[in-house]
Amino acid sequence: MKMFIKLSVASVSGAVVYLIYNVNQTLRKGMGTLEETNKTLEEVRNAVHGLTQESKQLIHSANQITADVKGKMENVDPLLESAQDVGEMIHNVTNSMKEASLESRHKELSAPTAPLIRTEAEGVQIKIK
Repeated sequence: MKMFIKLSVASVSGAVVYLIYNVNQTLRKGMGTLEETNKTLEEVRNAVHGLTQESKQLIHSANQITADVKGKMENVDPLLESAQDVGEMIHNVTNSMKEASLESRHKELSAPTAPLIRTEAEGVQIKIK
């Protein structure tokens, strides 16, 4: 029976040593994985930091461009308003000319046929058909 106990103790001791060896190997692999994860996280942090700096610069540039465009648009606004005023004036003159032409045409069509009449006071010649 003593032999059986010695053999059992030896088996248990061997199993414990084997278990400790496997746990040790697993922990080492886990530590290696954690180290690689830490390196990867550090690289990601550096990349994100770099992107953050680039993004800040891009936003700053966009803000400068926006301010520049806004200033230029403010400078162009009076020119556009003047162009609109000129367009309205041309429209008014065109409408006045159309109305005058229609009135003149209406007078020509409604007046009796007569020779050329000249009004000296106005200095205008009107030919009536």
